[in-house]
Amino acid sequence: MIVDLIDFLKKHQQTVRVYCIIAIAIMLVWSFVGVDTHHAHTWMEVYIPGFWSIFTLISCVVLIFFSLWLGKSGIETREDYYDN
Repeated sequence: MIVDLIDFLKKHQQTVRVYCIIAIAIMLVWSFVGVDTHHAHTWMEVYIPGFWSIFTLISCVVLIFFSLWLGKSGIETREDYYDN
């Protein structure tokens, strides 16, 4: 079942990308309109609209690139590694 979902998403990459951009736009608009910043914990929440959305996006990108680097640096090895 999960393989079918992944195949479906791979076939419709452009549509998935459009829906993700729409979701990000909705979150940013909501952060301008619907979020009360009177009880914010940090100054960033008050003065940077959509701070947590931007922070989450940057964190995900950093995590993806770090995991790719970690995989290439030794976790992913050739299949006959233990045979030698």
